[in-house]
Amino acid sequence: MPPASPPKTYRVKSFGCQMNVYDGERMAELLDAQGISPAADGEQADLVVLNTCHIREKASEKVYSDIGRIGKDWSRKDGSAPLIAVAGCVAQAEGEEIMARAPAVSMVVGPQAYHRLPGMIADAVDGRRSVDTDMPAQTKFAALPARRKVAPGAFLTVQEGCDKFCTYCVVPYTRGAEISRPFSDLTDEARRLVDAGAREITLLGQNVNAWRDADGRGLEMLIEVLAAMPELARIRYTTSHPNDMTDGLIAAHRDIDKLMPFLHLPVQAGNDRVLKAMNRSHTADSYLRVLDKVRAARPDIALSGDFIVGFPGETDAEFEDTIKLVDRVGYAQCFSFKYSPRPGTPAAAMDNQIAAAVMDKRLQRLQAAINAGQLAFNTASVGKRCEVLVERRGKLEGQWLGKSPWLQSVHFAGDAAIGDLVEVELIEAGGNSLSGRLIGKTPRPDHPGQGALAVQQNQ
Repeated sequence: MPPASPPKTYRVKSFGCQMNVYDGERMAELLDAQGISPAADGEQADLVVLNTCHIREKASEKVYSDIGRIGKDWSRKDGSAPLIAVAGCVAQAEGEEIMARAPAVSMVVGPQAYHRLPGMIADAVDGRRSVDTDMPAQTKFAALPARRKVAPGAFLTVQEGCDKFCTYCVVPYTRGAEISRPFSDLTDEARRLVDAGAREITLLGQNVNAWRDADGRGLEMLIEVLAAMPELARIRYTTSHPNDMTDGLIAAHRDIDKLMPFLHLPVQAGNDRVLKAMNRSHTADSYLRVLDKVRAARPDIALSGDFIVGFPGETDAEFEDTIKLVDRVGYAQCFSFKYSPRPGTPAAAMDNQIAAAVMDKRLQRLQAAINAGQLAFNTASVGKRCEVLVERRGKLEGQWLGKSPWLQSVHFAGDAAIGDLVEVELIEAGGNSLSGRLIGKTPRPDHPGQGALAVQQNQ
């Protein structure tokens, strides 16, 4: 049965990576442009978009659970059920199967086709269910409305897709081949974000450091151009591949002050045989040599990574190589996961799948090592003065929360506002955050005396 009327309100629920967060924001802007408003807190929406991620374990089952809960517990003011759209990577991977298993779903749209949502919504209002998992050669970005982001930190997707074909990963199948957005499109979008109030931009891509412009110039050139925008205070990028860390990009960490001293560079495992089985195309030694070059360029850089434990065939001794690598690097933070097979990937058909109990024990050991490194990095930061970009209010009265240059969460009290850059002395470290003492504010670019505050040791 078609709904009684077109949707007036929506809610987008995004799962997974920062690129999904970006896509969720863009879908929200697309719906806003159609005259559909975000549902108020506590209010049921006429349209629910589940923007899914296929990376996490049992991703599909969680989507179907959410669909069932929405269909059972939610209803619109006129008593009709809400429209449900499944978007993102699970939508791309499952397609028609979602329609067959979940009659409550009105539309399924892949991550390269969500700009077609308005037409699919019109079909749904007329009672027609639709699936669009096309991966058009022409980029979707030109069909999306102008950016309206006003938060202090903004995401900007510069590259999509992946050509690496790691044996455990579904991204090449759900996001398609690597494609770099045109340089002028990115600078235009960045300018609109900055004009709307963004003070920090994070450049996103499945392999963001594989971005190239039409003349073959790399990500460091884009970063240099964005850094020339006076109102933009900070630049970050994620996620990168070790094989795409060029000397030029490493030098950018030394030469461009606005490029924050933080690098997320996944390695996945510390053993070369496992890395080869993963088709990672780098070794533990080549990865460490890249990190050595990065640290030589920017000695205070914070390093982050991704790890998978229990990849098919991984022995206890091979897992110990991963622990050794973690101890050798001293990560400021990391993401770690138990291996879980993804349908259609080569690793899902490999022999010697690891028992769940073994993976649990390995993950606990790995996370203990990672947490120790993170606490050590935070503790070493105590006594430093640095800029913190204020993102939101803290849990306590008069408290604020923001990010240090090294992407640490810092909470402090005092006179501040969301979007301010403030100078803070880091005075106490925990495993996941630091406490700071407010020293002062950094003037905005249109005020006299503008200049980045140097990170310095408190004398």
